[in-house]
Amino acid sequence: MSLFLRRGAAPALILFGALMTASGAPPAAHETQNIIFVMSDGLRWQEIFHGADATLMTKQNGGVENPAGLKKTYWRESEQARREALMPFLWTVVAHQGQIYGNGKLGSESFVTNGKNFSYPGYSETLCGFPDPRIASNDKVPNPNVTVLEWLHRKPAFRGKVAAFGAWDTFAAIINAERAGFPVIAGFDPLTIPPVTQKVELLNQLKLDEPRFMGGEPVDALPFYTAMEYLKAHKPRVLYLSLGETDEWAHEGNYEEYLNAAHRADAYLKTLWETVQAMPEYKGHTTLIFSPDHGRGEAPLGWKDHGEKVPDSKYIWMAFLGPDTPALGERSKIEAVTQNQIAATLAALLGEDYRADVPKAGAPIADVLGHK
Repeated sequence: MSLFLRRGAAPALILFGALMTASGAPPAAHETQNIIFVMSDGLRWQEIFHGADATLMTKQNGGVENPAGLKKTYWRESEQARREALMPFLWTVVAHQGQIYGNGKLGSESFVTNGKNFSYPGYSETLCGFPDPRIASNDKVPNPNVTVLEWLHRKPAFRGKVAAFGAWDTFAAIINAERAGFPVIAGFDPLTIPPVTQKVELLNQLKLDEPRFMGGEPVDALPFYTAMEYLKAHKPRVLYLSLGETDEWAHEGNYEEYLNAAHRADAYLKTLWETVQAMPEYKGHTTLIFSPDHGRGEAPLGWKDHGEKVPDSKYIWMAFLGPDTPALGERSKIEAVTQNQIAATLAALLGEDYRADVPKAGAPIADVLGHK
């Protein structure tokens, strides 16, 4: 830009207890056949868990022209109400039916391991499952590492069933699109894979016409709606989408637009989830993953920045919703989870063992898989 059974329990009860999930019901057979993975660049854990920050809803600290209007939209007296006002789908659906990690105040830490705390290293760690010291800039250098997306695409069951959409034009390099062999629509790239419907043509035209005020990326609406059209037409088993506005507006010091971008990202999650639940190919067989590439500094002075000189920007969050993930909600008092675990977790949700081929990748998150 991380059952205890009473001694002497009857064998039948022991067996039943071992099969129970934290939701109190026996786990169903493995159900996830599809993954939708959405990332929102540089979206802080502080807003995810605490909602809008009053210290940033000012002209001085957050560039807010109308603090009263912004507070009417996002400020609520209780923390729970604030975060739900900002991210309603995350806190009314994912928090009740899935799992959310990263609230350090509750003893649930989540962080990157690459030490760089900026975008390319974070996306590479997320998608490859390990940090690579060679990736030390945001330059458009093709990733020498194979992402879990490419690893899956090499398997017959996923051939032609993986696609990636990214607001940032550097995604063509991060995923190494030329080598990967599946569609990677990044930045202002048009979607030219048939069928090119009138809606796709309009989206392509809007990408041509939009002012390049954010450099190498359009507003999030364009990659999102392009991905939606691809989803409905091609029904991929793995769909990756990265949004960029949360990072761009934060760097600009525009807290109002940062909050609006986070709110839209949540609405996009809702639309994706409701869309796939209405499609027979996906309903009941799809897991949604949501995470950022890095964190940011603390308010009121450091929130705009991240990187090696901002140690707190290593802290992130991650959320999971799907048929194989027990409904444990907002996690607390657990071992830390790390960014390098996401790739193997994604693969394991699909019944694939990523670490068998990539042993340096982080281990799958057992609780997400319903494993104890």
